[in-house]
Amino acid sequence: MTDPSPLLPRPPGEPALAALGLAAPSPDPADASPHTFPDGGTWRVEIPSVEGPEALGVVLKESARLDVPIHRVSQGSGVWMLTDVEITEMAEACAERDIELCLFTGPRGTWDTGASTRTDSGGAGLRARGHDALAGCVEDAVRATELGVGCLLVADEGVLWTLHRLRAAGVLPAGTTLKLSALTGPVNPASYAVYERLGADSLNVPSDLTPAHLTEIRRISRAPMDMYVEAPDDLGGYIRMYEVAELIRRGAPLYVKFGLARATGIYPYGAQLREHTLATARERIRRGRLALDLLARHGADGGMSPLGSRLPGELSRFPVPEGD
Repeated sequence: MTDPSPLLPRPPGEPALAALGLAAPSPDPADASPHTFPDGGTWRVEIPSVEGPEALGVVLKESARLDVPIHRVSQGSGVWMLTDVEITEMAEACAERDIELCLFTGPRGTWDTGASTRTDSGGAGLRARGHDALAGCVEDAVRATELGVGCLLVADEGVLWTLHRLRAAGVLPAGTTLKLSALTGPVNPASYAVYERLGADSLNVPSDLTPAHLTEIRRISRAPMDMYVEAPDDLGGYIRMYEVAELIRRGAPLYVKFGLARATGIYPYGAQLREHTLATARERIRRGRLALDLLARHGADGGMSPLGSRLPGELSRFPVPEGD
């Protein structure tokens, strides 16, 4: 038997199943994504829910101990839940290690006075309700980038388009990246392409999309995709570690994200949640190690972007109105 090729990973359970006449069908080369990151990599690693400097310190320590590479860390509570000192400390720690820091922007509908988000339908979800909420997101974006943050997490298409226009106008640094929240994630190729054109540089997609859905999206757009291979309970609680190689093959360029099922939510974070937050930060790194080990066992661990890579490459955009 020859060594598994990184271009054709060993499916789980092979060759034991093949000996029983139950071999998996060969993957269709036409299903594979034709796209990569600008550096030629097909996947990067993101650690989400890193809610402050202390949690970041745990993530960095554990990633070194377990040899888990990290391209990006993201925070979910929001820029407004951090002091200037905390933001600066996080930005400097990430810059020292060439890790992209992504902070969530502004007020969101699930936390404000709107009653519709408490209904069975969920109303408008995380979207920014009214001019004041939009303004809060812009305030967060300007403040964070002035303190050295290079990536902003966005949950509203109007906020996304506004921040993209501010980036084009030079109010936000040109190298700022805009990341679409998992709770706004597009579920079809047309909506994915619209968010790319509105300014998204990477887009969370729901963790219940099938490999076929990823292939459909990749026939339309090359914008980087973010996907929880283990989703928090409020995003479904899906655990898809055995599918990681196929998700990368279909969805590249892909940020592989490690959430935690069966863990209490921590947004908005405060000291009352400290022990739980640090414990879950530590466990996310362990989950990352498990997934990386699985990829290695299947001969599918090639293709990771070099550490320090962050930009998405040239993407399709709607024209920004003159005079902005």
